[in-house]
Parts: sequence; C-alpha cells; structure tokens
Amino acid sequence: MIRTVLGDIDPALLGSTNYHEHLFQITPLLPGDELDDEMRSTTEAGLLRDSGFSAMVDATPFGLGRNPEAVARISATTGLHVVATTGRHREAHYDQHHPTRSRDAAQLAQQFVTEITEGMPLTDAAASGPRARTPDGAGVRAGVLKGGIDYWRISDFERTTLQALAAAHRATGAAIMVHLEFCTAAHEVLDLLASEGVAAERVVLAHADRDPDAGLHASLAERGAYLGYDGFARPRTRSDAELLALTAAAVAQGAGDRIVLGGDVARRTRYSAYGGMPGLAYLGERYLPRLRDVVGDAAVERMLIANPARLLTLS
Repeated sequence: MIRTVLGDIDPALLGSTNYHEHLFQITPLLPGDELDDEMRSTTEAGLLRDSGFSAMVDATPFGLGRNPEAVARISATTGLHVVATTGRHREAHYDQHHPTRSRDAAQLAQQFVTEITEGMPLTDAAASGPRARTPDGAGVRAGVLKGGIDYWRISDFERTTLQALAAAHRATGAAIMVHLEFCTAAHEVLDLLASEGVAAERVVLAHADRDPDAGLHASLAERGAYLGYDGFARPRTRSDAELLALTAAAVAQGAGDRIVLGGDVARRTRYSAYGGMPGLAYLGERYLPRLRDVVGDAAVERMLIANPARLLTLS
C-alpha cells in the first residue's frame, strides 16, 4: 500500500502523480519566499489537480515549516492524494543553532519511524509533542523519507542523516528521496545507502535532470535508482528544450521505467496563488504536452503513474 496523509491506499488508486512539490516550506536559504498560507496553498493544490494530477508528494522534511495537519486538510478539500515526508534536508537548510544538529543517527531514525508508523507532530518545534490529526481525527502519517547532500560533498551532518534514513527504511519499507546538487555524487549516495542495507530501487535521486547527462542517468537507472526530473520552467539553468532532449535520450537508453516527474517549485514567488508564476499547473498544462510529442503517451504514463506507484509503495 501507499501511505497518504489521509490513510493507506492501494497503489492502483494513486493515479497521475507529481513526485516532488511543497505545500509549506520555510528555510533560511529562501528568505521572503516562504510557503506558509494554508488558503493560498490549498488554491495552488487545486491548480495542480485541475492540470491533470490526482496525487503529489509534499517533499518538505523536518524543521522547514511543515504543517501536516494543514496538508491533511488540503488533501481532503482538493481530493488530491498527498504523501507527506519525514527526514532531514541537506545541512545548509539548518542554522547553526537548530536543535536537529544535536541528534545522532539512532535518535533521528526513531523520529522518522514514529512519523511513518504513528504520526507526525503538530509542529516541528515540539517534535515529541501532540500529533497532527486528519479531519477525521486519525494521525497524519508520513509515507516517504528524505535527505540531501551538497555539491560533490556529503558532510558529517548529511552522512548521519543518510544513515538514519537507511535505518528508518529498514524498519518501515518507505522509499528514500535524496536531494542532489546538480546530480553530483549520485553513485556515491547509492553506495553509502547500499552499505546500510538500502537497495537502489528504493531510492529516488531528486534533481537528476540538473545534469542533462543521459549516459550518467542510464547508469543510475541500471542500478535500479529512480531519477527525479523536476527542473522544468527554469531556463536560467536548463531550458525545457534541453530537458525534453534529455528525457528522450534517457528513454532511448532504457531509463524510462525509472523516471518520475515533478516541479519542486517551492517558492511563493513562483506560486500563482501567492501572486507569482508559473505555478504548479505549468507541468501538466505546458510541459507534458510537449513531452508526449517527444517520447509518446505510453512513456509519459509510465513516468506519471506506474513508476511513482512502484516507488511509493511501502515494501
């Protein structure tokens, strides 16, 4: 089954899935770009739904403005299946006084397991305090684990996180999402997780498309890892045309069964409901029609439905 914020569902019911978005996020790396308004985030989630999606992963981990009770309300209001995230992001997102810095791998793993099996806290400021509740009164549980590393570097902080994620994966079967900076150290992350008992096929490498190297991606897919393609509408780094060409090349090299799609918009200045652009509808309304023209409907359906359902199933 797949664990959503409103309860467990059969993977066959998940439908078209955006594997990486944020309904709430507050980080010192993006001052002034906070996602912190439930009404506006609800409106934005509705735009995602109306663009053709039935599910999404809310990829905000511990300590970065999560609001699991509001996410559950948004899911109930919009009808979107939402898979929430537990874990800890790359070190740069936490200031030097953040309480998570004092926790070792065992403590972190216990927290992550609790958030998947019992429920997430009402607020991360009181991680051991009251649990968030769905509109029906059940606990709001996470369904995926997340960590992150820096550019060609895995700090001690990030290594501890990955070790904790591996322990939580072994206990729960939840998949692990790893934020990469421009897809650097991807094989090294898979090696580290493998040494901790995590098969590559239970890992999704977020932002893989930041390095449009189809050969590299094929080698990662051959190991079984999922490739998170989520860089659309960012022409300052990669144009959509480059990403379309990358996807076609990766599919031609056999990676089509390992690609998942998302937007990772994550900023109020890029959410329509907050007054920005292009918003969460961009992927469904403007990018996917072009992708279908390039790789065909069957390949796109695998990326949107079969691949994320396989990835997100608790194994």
